[in-house]
Amino acid sequence: MSTCSNSSLHSGGGALGDFFGIVGLSIGVSLTATALAAAISLPLGAALAIFSFRGRRLLVVLVNAFFGLPPVVVGLILYLALSRSGPLGFLQLLFTPAAMVIAQAILAIPIMTALVHRSSERAWARYGDELICDGASRMQAIPPILRIIRAELLTAVMAGFGRTISEVGAVILVGGNIRGLTRTMTTAIALQTSQGELSLALALGAVLVGISISISATVFALAGRARTAGSDEA
Repeated sequence: MSTCSNSSLHSGGGALGDFFGIVGLSIGVSLTATALAAAISLPLGAALAIFSFRGRRLLVVLVNAFFGLPPVVVGLILYLALSRSGPLGFLQLLFTPAAMVIAQAILAIPIMTALVHRSSERAWARYGDELICDGASRMQAIPPILRIIRAELLTAVMAGFGRTISEVGAVILVGGNIRGLTRTMTTAIALQTSQGELSLALALGAVLVGISISISATVFALAGRARTAGSDEA
């Protein structure tokens, strides 16, 4: 009786530890990937709206086209690049959280860049002449434009985080779904469901749904605030 009881307690504690470990890793990796993507996407999106150069229209089209970039394809390309025989194999990043961060960031960059570009384009059409008349170069105009659209920037960042936290295909390829190291909520749900162990899968699914609802509510609130601010300025 005592042995069975101790075994049950140990099993329950292990499952609970797995749950919090998976949730913590998922959020940490996704936040890091979102921050990396934001560092690239925010200035890039604004630059695409402010600068005029040959190929800009094509670049904008590609950014928008990559909205639907297949995650499995991204994961496969990154897997080949990071494998021992790949060009980046010397970095030894395959099956590590760092590889997962890179994969998620690649998937988030097109979404965030496109959203920032659209908002920056509207702001530049309205305030661009004023900024140039004040003596700012186009490069110097990027920070003021980003400040003007700060509410939209938060929306773009939240959309990027939503993309990263829900990713499974690319993450499982470059992360390997290793217990205690690279297992995220989405990959754990896929594994636990395939094994018929639904309790952990359902618990993780509930957390993901909660995060998704929170992101949607935040984006909706920020969009409403941006529209209100725009109406007040008008």
